[in-house]
Amino acid sequence: MSDHAAPTVKAPILRDGLRAAWPICVGYVPIGLAFGVLAQKAGLSALAVGLMSALVFAGSSQFIAVAMMGAGAGTASIVATTFAVNLRHLLMSSALSVHLKGVGRRWLTLFAYGITDESFALNLVRFREGGWDWRRALTVNHVTNAVWVASTVAGALGGALIPAHAFGIDYALMGMFLCLLVYQLRGRIYVLTALTAGATAVAMSLMIPGNSYIVAASVIAATAGLFIRRRWPGVARGKDAP
Repeated sequence: MSDHAAPTVKAPILRDGLRAAWPICVGYVPIGLAFGVLAQKAGLSALAVGLMSALVFAGSSQFIAVAMMGAGAGTASIVATTFAVNLRHLLMSSALSVHLKGVGRRWLTLFAYGITDESFALNLVRFREGGWDWRRALTVNHVTNAVWVASTVAGALGGALIPAHAFGIDYALMGMFLCLLVYQLRGRIYVLTALTAGATAVAMSLMIPGNSYIVAASVIAATAGLFIRRRWPGVARGKDAP
């Protein structure tokens, strides 16, 4: 089939995508409800929340934007902040691009729109394991997208009735990212990089106000991991060794 033609939606593709996506969807429901509640309390209508989720589709940026709205921040500062936070999507898209060779531009655009931290981690693992293709990955991206949009709108509609800290929301977000981290630990170098990122983030959080230390710690850890891999390849050997 030509890359420029619409892909045929086959039952195995849809089934595999749904099976892979459901854990992310389960995590998105309480977080989406929480965002909808907070956005409603910040003055956004259910329609505005739905449009924001559909157009932005980035949980962390949406939470930041709503918090800044509530604090009275200007449009320019909100746009600049969320743009900076979402720059990581360039790195995630680059990492996935090696598995998407030959896919037409229209489908790449649609695929790129649906990339989040969670779908990126899941699809990257599946691509590396084999037996995974862009159609299944695309299903994961947009099934989770639909659940996110629906959850945020539901939270906005029921914002007056849903307490902000209901459903174990605080733990759900941390738990989901911890699970994603575990899936990425494919060898010693990954464990070393994760430990470096965690230790650096904790140390920098004590010295740097705000959340900028997260980005700084990520860059430092990635650089350290690359240095270790090139300087001491024996230390990095493990499951990821060729």
